[in-house]
This record gives sequence, structure tokens and C-alpha cells, in this order.
Amino acid sequence: MFIVVDERESVTAQYVAGFSQEGVSARGLPAPDFQLWLTGLPADDLATVEGFVLGDCGDRTGCTAAIRSLSPAPIIALNETRSLEQTLALFTAGFDDVVRKPVHVREIIARANAIRRRVSRGAAPAAPEGTARLVVHTDGRDPEIDGQSLLLPRRERHILEYLAKNRGRQVSKSQIFNAVYGDHESACEESVVEGHISKLRKKLRARLGHDPIEAKRMAGYTFVG
Repeated sequence: MFIVVDERESVTAQYVAGFSQEGVSARGLPAPDFQLWLTGLPADDLATVEGFVLGDCGDRTGCTAAIRSLSPAPIIALNETRSLEQTLALFTAGFDDVVRKPVHVREIIARANAIRRRVSRGAAPAAPEGTARLVVHTDGRDPEIDGQSLLLPRRERHILEYLAKNRGRQVSKSQIFNAVYGDHESACEESVVEGHISKLRKKLRARLGHDPIEAKRMAGYTFVG
């Protein structure tokens, strides 16, 4: 999920719609409410945020500091004008990247992915998500079973990625819904998660011979590999 912050509702709505068209969940927030929303967000929900996109804000430096104290997700600034001094000031303030509007959401997603790759290369190598047979990627690629891609619709792929990131932890239907759909005002209902997971589990069972997702009624789902 991407979080888009700007003082103008039309701007946040435009980018949220753009992310949605690319199959990526996003939520728009007005700048004055952002820091209060951020500090009140449960840790599990904060962990689903893939990037923050900050446009016109009264205190972008303060917003950046608040984000960085709680989340390692990439922070990208949207600038209206080309200004070397402003760009340098934003990097100094802690932004990971600065782009000039107009910019397509595909570029924003690509830049956020590049930032995460650079951070990952500088950190200790992480074990792949899943098992030796099942490998779940987090960069938009389909999962692989026994070295062969398992083609999935984007919602099922996003659900599997979220479950794999939280391997061994039980996550609720609401948490999955928020991670995949992002916008709490979405016209979709949480019940759609059950349908997606049911289809996903059938496909995984058919290829693996067992179900890597445990389900407990009224409790949630656990990826066990």
C-alpha cells in the first residue's frame, strides 16, 4: 500500500486512482491530518505500507521525521517546480527521492522498488519467503513452485505476498483487506478476501500437494509454507 499526502484532495484522489489502475493499493490523506493518522496506526497496518508520497504539505520535514521514526518505507517527494536548492533541502531532510510533477505512478512504484533494493543490498541477506519448493517474491513477480512460475491474478498475488511476509503469524481478514485494498473507503467488502484466499489455496494445493495457508474460522490466516 502507498500513502499519498497533499493539501489538495484532488491531487491525492488522482494518484490513488492511478495506483489502483496499476493494481496497487493506495490511500490519500490530507496533509493536516497525516501525522495524527500515522501515530495512531497499528504496527501491523504500518508494516503494509510500501511507500509514502508527499506533495504539498505545510511541514514536509516534520512529516518525514515522523515517518522515519516509525517506518523504513521509501519516502518520495513530489515537486511542482524544478529547484536545485529545494531538491537538496528535501534530501537533507530525509527524503529518499524527489520527482517533479507530473509523474506517472509506474515511475513512483519503480523508484520505490529501487530504493528498497538498495537498502536490501546494504543489509544482511534475507532468507527467501516461503519454502524450498515455494518462493514468494515481493517485487511484483509471480511466485515460483519447483522453479516454475505460478500465474496469479494480482489480488491473489498480493495476498500471498502479505501472508508470506508475515510467515508464522496469524493475520486477520481485516488486516489482509487493508493491505491489499488500502483505501478503507473502498467499495469492496472484506468478504472478497475469503473468495480470493479460497481460490489461492486451491491453486497452491494443486501444485504443492498440501495447503501452505492455515485458516481458523473467525480468527484469521497463517502462512506456514
